Amino acid sequence: MIFRTLFQGAKRSRRGVAQRGGHPVTGRTGFTLIELLIVVVIIGILAAIAIPKFASTKEKSYLATMKSDLRNLVSAQEGYLADSLSYYSGAIPSAALAYRPSTGTTVTIVTATASGWQATATYAGTSRACAIFYGNVAPLSPAVVSGEVRCQ
Repeated sequence: MIFRTLFQGAKRSRRGVAQRGGHPVTGRTGFTLIELLIVVVIIGILAAIAIPKFASTKEKSYLATMKSDLRNLVSAQEGYLADSLSYYSGAIPSAALAYRPSTGTTVTIVTATASGWQATATYAGTSRACAIFYGNVAPLSPAVVSGEVRCQ
């Protein structure tokens, strides 16, 4: 009676092994070691593909931050020019200039006159730098067009 309730619905094969749905009923469930190893290898391959892409994404975000900060500096410099009739040439950040770069970004004004200015931006997480020049001043490498931010 107990045997019948344990294997209810199971049939006996020619060898005398209880089967259900064509598979032997052994009482064990779970994954084999080889199945688990295959899953670990697949996850490792996917991680090896994803990690370099993540690193390049971080680099792109640092460059975007530097470009954005230099574009914001253009607006701040134009506001300062309207008030003072010359571009700001001091240190950043400053109470005299209504501008504050993003955290981790260092913006340096290289040259500033009444007719134009040059600035660079660096970020703590990368060795690359961005530059801009505006107005009637010499180009600052890697920038080649006035008012356009360029990065190395």
